[in-house]
Amino acid sequence: MRATNGTGRAFTRESAGARGITMGALDDVVQRYCAGCHNPTQRRGNLDLKSYSVTSANAALPTSEKMIRKLRAQMMPPPGSKRPTGDTLDALVETLERVVDGAAPVNPGTRTFQRLNRPEYERVIRDLLSLEVTSGDWLPLDTKSANFDNISDVQSLSPTLLEGYLNAAAAVSRMAIGDRKAPVGQATYKTSPFASQHPWDHVDGTPYGTRGGLVLLHTFPADGEYEFRLNVGGGVGRPVEDLDVSIDGERVALLRYDRGIARNGESADAPLGADYIRSEPIKVKAGQRKVSVAFAKSAEGPYEDLIKPHEWSRASSGTGAAGTTEPPPLMEVFVAGPYRVTGVSDSPSRKRVFTCAPTAATQQRACAEQIFTRLGTRAYRRPLTANDKASLMKFYDQGAKNGGDNAFEEGVRLGLQAMLASPYFVFRFEKEPTTTAAGTDYNIDDLELATRLSFFLWSTIPDDRLLAAARTKTLHTPAVFQAQVKRMLADPRADALATRFAAQWLRLQDLEKVHPDAFLFPDFDLKLAQSMQRETELFFEDVVRNDRSVLTMFTADSTFVNERLAKHYGIPNVTGEGFRKVAYADDQRRGVLGHGSVLVQTSLGNRTSPVLRGKWVMEVLLGTPPPPPPPNIPDLEQTAGSKDGKQLTTRERMEMHRANPTCRSCHNFMDPIGLALDNFDVTGKLRYRENGALLDTRGQLYDGTALTTPIDLSKALLKRPVPLMRNFTENLMAYALGRRVEDYDQTTVRTITRDAERNKYKFSSFVMGVVNSKAFHSKRAEPVSADASQN
Repeated sequence: MRATNGTGRAFTRESAGARGITMGALDDVVQRYCAGCHNPTQRRGNLDLKSYSVTSANAALPTSEKMIRKLRAQMMPPPGSKRPTGDTLDALVETLERVVDGAAPVNPGTRTFQRLNRPEYERVIRDLLSLEVTSGDWLPLDTKSANFDNISDVQSLSPTLLEGYLNAAAAVSRMAIGDRKAPVGQATYKTSPFASQHPWDHVDGTPYGTRGGLVLLHTFPADGEYEFRLNVGGGVGRPVEDLDVSIDGERVALLRYDRGIARNGESADAPLGADYIRSEPIKVKAGQRKVSVAFAKSAEGPYEDLIKPHEWSRASSGTGAAGTTEPPPLMEVFVAGPYRVTGVSDSPSRKRVFTCAPTAATQQRACAEQIFTRLGTRAYRRPLTANDKASLMKFYDQGAKNGGDNAFEEGVRLGLQAMLASPYFVFRFEKEPTTTAAGTDYNIDDLELATRLSFFLWSTIPDDRLLAAARTKTLHTPAVFQAQVKRMLADPRADALATRFAAQWLRLQDLEKVHPDAFLFPDFDLKLAQSMQRETELFFEDVVRNDRSVLTMFTADSTFVNERLAKHYGIPNVTGEGFRKVAYADDQRRGVLGHGSVLVQTSLGNRTSPVLRGKWVMEVLLGTPPPPPPPNIPDLEQTAGSKDGKQLTTRERMEMHRANPTCRSCHNFMDPIGLALDNFDVTGKLRYRENGALLDTRGQLYDGTALTTPIDLSKALLKRPVPLMRNFTENLMAYALGRRVEDYDQTTVRTITRDAERNKYKFSSFVMGVVNSKAFHSKRAEPVSADASQN
């Protein structure tokens, strides 16, 4: 067996390996230190290395890549096992990489077409029509794979999904253009039970001098009159409150709330504990507008509280029922209308659509075609063909025929609806050249490349400048391509790399799944959780904007906070609701491991979980997840919580749990990592005691490094930057390509990481590495199935 090293020289068992160790000696290392567990009998990790040869590592690619990953993270051999001396393991992993990387040309892989998922649909509609929509109103939840919601092979097409896109197209087209014939309807907006309605807690977006309430975006379909109906909880505080109703920052109504006194004879319909208040009809112009409803402050300072003043939410109200005068919460807002329609006023979305204004009926059709050509070019991410235009104009003619006095606008609306329902809008097709043979590679064209690039960096459609470069077929040239990438990274729309890529990679969505026990943590509410998520997004956005080293995510001694979050972290001298960059007050927090978004999502409602925190670090940061627990193993919750009348700490319960040899092998990896973060409580606050006992967070990392504090953990991780940066590259590449990163992609991952290391791991180095890779520019033609060839 022979394998090249990429320079034409062949490896043999006799030739020198890395660091002067021969291939034969490395084979002996594998058999002596690895095959004892990884053999046909035991198959630990579902791995058999009994007949494995380093020389032919490329012939056993899945096995070789598993070995490389574990060896680079220094997780193998496992704690307590014999290890070879010196740099033998480094020599083994370096040789494995050289054999694999030099064995074969890069495979760019393939993927099926992608479709617009929920977040992408929202961003595209915002860019195309200046509308903010909630795609969840029509589209089902997206399936996730490899951490992300844009992986093509799990984007299934179901009748429900297709119906959702059709319903969305109809609704969005009406929202964009307005509807003079809109029927009277009612939209309902609810506040979360975890949202703060505290007497001195101002909700961002509501007028100053108010507390609590709700801010919403409502699309008014036509100029007319609308009623606002408010559902207010009873409360046990002051009996009289005023509610401010504002539209686009201007007060349109001030409604009096008298607790227990129903309005407009609605007491028979009101549920227990709720009072309904209805406004008089209010004239509102058509368009999407910001509506806020909030309680006007009637006094400064805290309400009378016999227990302790704390942040208040409906979920935590029970904590102070006997000693707290809780204020009434706003529970629902209903917007009803339109009544007495007078027309449809101009709006940002109408301006995006109607860029021409025909003054005669004979000019209307030509204007409509001009509108469709302009909007369709961006919506379809390519110039429209004659068939595209003809199809849209058929819908225009149908709408105009049935539109009556409003024929032109109804024709444009129906054409816009057809455009938004078109497969060319919903799906991202990449056409395979007809002359390409199965199994060969081909480059995607410039327009497809522009779409890939735009959805990677912006999560939305290409802008006019990117499309122009693609239409002139110059985007694939290196100079033009690099310039476009740099421009797009500097654009505000690159915030998608924080809110989409980083948020999913770091699993910030899991923050919503953990609701700290309101009796134990009464100060935690939805607003604090949202601030924690925003902190991490702004932190990563700062890495992108300033092209910082990605290692900053593990070393940063500063973060982004508002007053509420700063108070929670113990950071002084921060006031106001706006986020700003501040230095930590001490050295207890560093990088994302000190962020509340990470610490809360890796906790349970009533206690911390070193196991979950250790597992998160292994999975998310190192890319080396522990194996799933074997069946019938009791979890920590089933372990006794006390012994001899003493309440046990989490560490003591963990030690009882891991006494089981079956559990110990995995917990030896996870527990020391999680214990190093156990000085942070469920909500991410610093603590030093648990159940009255001083915390003991001492432990040893799997390589023997002593750990006690989060700083110790950060330093230990940074001793092995290669697995951290390769895992980051792998996640960035999967997100960019819209497919899982496979074993054959690891050569590209290693190349990108090595190049980024030479540039001090700056963020742009990873982006450039991904977008310049063969996998980003090309695909491998798939073989045609027998069934398909017969059709």
